[in-house]
Amino acid sequence: MAAPDPPPRPGKPPLPWRARLLVGAASALHWASLRGDGTVNRFLLSLFDRAAPPTPAPVTGVASTDHAISDHLRVRLFTPTTAGDDDSKHHPVVVYFHGGGFVFHSAASAQFDALCRRLASAIPAVIASVDYRLAPEHRFPAPYDDGEAALRWVLAGAGGALPSPPAAVFVAGDSAGGNIAHHVAARLPNNVAGLVALQPFFGGEAPTESELRLRDAPFGAPGRLSWLWRAFLPPGATRDHEAANVPDAIRRDADGGEGRWRAFPPTVVCVGGWDVHQDRQRAYADALRSAGAEEVTVAEYPDAIHAFYMLDELADSKKLVADVAEFVNWRVEQLEKRELDHARD
Repeated sequence: MAAPDPPPRPGKPPLPWRARLLVGAASALHWASLRGDGTVNRFLLSLFDRAAPPTPAPVTGVASTDHAISDHLRVRLFTPTTAGDDDSKHHPVVVYFHGGGFVFHSAASAQFDALCRRLASAIPAVIASVDYRLAPEHRFPAPYDDGEAALRWVLAGAGGALPSPPAAVFVAGDSAGGNIAHHVAARLPNNVAGLVALQPFFGGEAPTESELRLRDAPFGAPGRLSWLWRAFLPPGATRDHEAANVPDAIRRDADGGEGRWRAFPPTVVCVGGWDVHQDRQRAYADALRSAGAEEVTVAEYPDAIHAFYMLDELADSKKLVADVAEFVNWRVEQLEKRELDHARD
């Protein structure tokens, strides 16, 4: 006899009233824009997904500029003013992929523009926010291809747009962007200094305990998640496709004798206690460790909902930005020390 579904988590996540209203409005807007025929009402989304313009003159200590990599691919660079203060100081570059279920938002969306500014200032680092193609108009593997192209563009010098050669190049992303960041890092592991996965969006056919328990949590509705995966995955694919069920894909590689995950870059996975995806995120970290990845850290935020980092007034949001800065700077120091040791040898 099958075990009964676990009951939903009692109570509500601890959010201030303003944050609760914003989350409710965003969730309702997303639902309203998803059509039954598998298309998206982008006009409706455009009414509420406010775009922030680039700011070549610094705002809150960070300048931003837009750059075209190809006819369909653009990157917004966020450069902290400190990056130009000392020519001898090389700052890291973080190639960032925004969230939105592969379907919503852009690098110019106001909330992601603000998040990238916060990260650029806190680390400090140049943030290269990638405006990748969206589903369902552009399915798998279009975002991964765009992500690889953006990373290669940065590694090649970003067309001279960087203030100095990067100290190191990282990939990062939230939700679906965390999924993209993983796949981009897996394509070019030797070129990536570290991976920052903020509540990465993974899936699978068999529901996890957290997916059952938190189905009523913000952004956790099973119907919505199913729609998003159908919009992104190849026609006819299930959520056990390697793009979605990443933990299982890593385990299959390891069981088949592949050792490629031993070269996977140091990774931090940020997990929220009110996030429907948390079981898959922890399983991802466990799968990487089991496959041979040496440096995988899970950062826990027990009171956090999915996408909590967008609400900059939350204490956990501030903590996450500080944690990301600590990880990036630790990794840069580690690489600099290794380079110095090699020079002495």
